Amino acid sequence: MHIVIMGCGRVGAALAQTLERQGHTVAVVDQDPTAFRRLGAGFGGRRVTGVGFDQDTLREAGIEEAGAFAAVSSGDNSNIIAARVAREMFGIENVAARIYDPRRAEVYQRLGIPTVATVRWTADQMLRRLLPSGAEPLWRDPSGGVQLAEVHTSPAWVGHKVSKLQEETGVRVAFLTRLGEAMLPTSETVLQEGDLVHVMMRTDEVEKVEAAFDEGPEEGGR
Repeated sequence: MHIVIMGCGRVGAALAQTLERQGHTVAVVDQDPTAFRRLGAGFGGRRVTGVGFDQDTLREAGIEEAGAFAAVSSGDNSNIIAARVAREMFGIENVAARIYDPRRAEVYQRLGIPTVATVRWTADQMLRRLLPSGAEPLWRDPSGGVQLAEVHTSPAWVGHKVSKLQEETGVRVAFLTRLGEAMLPTSETVLQEGDLVHVMMRTDEVEKVEAAFDEGPEEGGR
């Protein structure tokens, strides 16, 4: 897939390098030509100097053959304008914009532009490390009836199989994060210290699930 990225700050450069390593072709747009230094000498994609929401600049970056567009500059207004141009003028379906103001992010999300609210995301992640309790929703289906959440897990679950956790709590474990890497567990996977457990569950059962995860397993069996 060809992907166009607007903004060559630390996030844009890291995103471009990761996508290229995964085999995608990448074009990076930035108004400051010196910003491209962050990409490193080994980067093989396009470097386009210009305004990221200018149609001619986007064409030079290959937007007409692109499958995705990311707006990650330092300006909220520039990011959302560029995202809308990519979607509405060039028909790009996979579009995402980084937004610093969480209030704006909610508005644009309702307009159908997927956003990453940097400040809110960072604050939420810090809170999860400072106050690791309860469930932190990561995704909800449109009806709000089902959600994916990271649930704080009592150390008492360490050494028990994922199958036992699912059986006793009534959830489905979607994935684990272990030593910073996501993994898809099997029913035989044993929970280890430090695992982050991400589960699918009914929204109306969140409190019950939180309690079960916090209390630990029933006596007997692993």
